[in-house]
Amino acid sequence: MKTSSSSSSQSSSSRSPTSGPSPVRRVQGQFETKLKLVTAVQALATPALWLDRVSADKGFAKISNAKLLRLHAALSRAKEEFGSRDKLVGALLTLGKRTGDEGYKSRLAGYPLPRLLDLHDSLAKSSRQAAAKPKAAAPKKRVASTKKAKQKASA
Repeated sequence: MKTSSSSSSQSSSSRSPTSGPSPVRRVQGQFETKLKLVTAVQALATPALWLDRVSADKGFAKISNAKLLRLHAALSRAKEEFGSRDKLVGALLTLGKRTGDEGYKSRLAGYPLPRLLDLHDSLAKSSRQAAAKPKAAAPKKRVASTKKAKQKASA
C-alpha cells in the first residue's frame, strides 16, 4: 500500500531536469504575477482573434498558469503573423488550396485559435515538403514481352 507522502515524492521526482522551469516560475519571470498575465491575455483576446468560450463566472483568473502561458503565446503569434482570425483562416484556405470552399471556411471559423495555428503549421510544412520534392519522371512505356502482346500492341 502506498502512502500519500510516497506518491507525492514520486510525482515530483518523475519530472525531468530538462523540462525547464515550472509554469509558476515562468509566470514570475515574464509577468511577475498571475494577475499581470491574465491582464495581458485579456488584452490580446479581442474579438478579432479570440472566440470567447471562457466561463463568465470563473474567467481567466481560474485558468492554470500553464494554459494561460500557452494562450498568451498563441495570441501573440497570431497577432504578429496574421493580425486577425479572418486572415489566418484565409491563409489556411490558400495553403490547403481550398479558397472557394465556403463550408470549409465556416468550419474553420469555429475552431479555437491554437488549433488553427497548429493546422497552419501542418499545412505550411507539407507544402514546403511538396515544393522540395523533385518532379516525378513520366511513366515508362510498357514493352511487350510476348509475341501475342507484341501483335496486340501493333494492331
